Amino acid sequence: MIREPRLNTRNLLILAGLTVLNSCNYLLGDEGLFPDPQDDYLEAQTAPQMEIPNQLDSYTLDQLYVIPERFSSLVALEEVPMPRPIETRRREGVRIQSLADARWIVIDATPGQVWPLVRDYWTELQIILDYEDPSRGIMETSWVEVGSDNEKRHKYQITIEPGLHSGYSEIYILHHENLSSEPVPIVVSWPEQSTSPDLERQIQTSISQYLADRNDVYQASSASLLAGSIEAESKANLIENSSGEAILELKVDYNRAWVQVRQALESAEITIVASDRDQSIFNVQFAGIMEEDDEPSLIGRWFGGNDEEIVEVKDFNVRLLPDNDVINVVTEAAEISDDSVQLTEELLQVINDNLS
Repeated sequence: MIREPRLNTRNLLILAGLTVLNSCNYLLGDEGLFPDPQDDYLEAQTAPQMEIPNQLDSYTLDQLYVIPERFSSLVALEEVPMPRPIETRRREGVRIQSLADARWIVIDATPGQVWPLVRDYWTELQIILDYEDPSRGIMETSWVEVGSDNEKRHKYQITIEPGLHSGYSEIYILHHENLSSEPVPIVVSWPEQSTSPDLERQIQTSISQYLADRNDVYQASSASLLAGSIEAESKANLIENSSGEAILELKVDYNRAWVQVRQALESAEITIVASDRDQSIFNVQFAGIMEEDDEPSLIGRWFGGNDEEIVEVKDFNVRLLPDNDVINVVTEAAEISDDSVQLTEELLQVINDNLS
């Protein structure tokens, strides 16, 4: 009687292991279906450059991966250059804003960084500054002649103020003139508005272009320590009132506050149901800030996940309350609920983030 051989558990495991190894070699080995290409570059050869017949154009051919020549060992750097910082906050650079008859330059750099560059601007024009106060952000030029106009002399006052948000600045230009036939005034009485709006706009455009062309405007090494004292006073600040409630304090006049709050609501795509400027109120609809985790996942989007989830929109009032030299923006829920406090604070944060 012949007994058939039996495979025990150990033999089965060894046999399975050999089968897996053979399968891996079959799939991933050098002769397999999916060979590992990571070392293929070691055997790569340089192919001759493609030659184009004379009757055809070759301007589209270029070396995509140029191998640089070996650096000379004789080159010495007196100072190791630091890498340029990545400007993550830079959004709009230099721009000119206007409201009614007022115009000003907005730049995403601090007053301490802007001050020395504006001084350099006048230096390049060979115009002397008669007055400078970096702590207040004010400089005044000497009397100058503009173009071929010999009948009048002109003077400019430049005011550099902090912007709505930290790290931003606003630059205001004021023009004044008088007759050249009159004695040069010892004390200048500056008007509230420029004597010549056209000359104001010309200098405004020229300074904005000058700042936009300067690559070192965002380097802290070029900042003025004296002008840096006004950097902490942003014009838009989220604070708490005496009752501990969050409010948005705007250090601007009422007209500008009204326009910029409306623009912030529209920029955030918050529905404005109604508004009454005389009553200083916006009626809006708001559902809260959507977190990144609230968005449906990739698989959820494939299979329609979260499609039936309905976001509850609630009514809120946004009020502008003048208080001395500032405008306080407050938000309030039309109906009290468990999340009213959280949503009113989120609405205030959204308005602040979208001010420009």
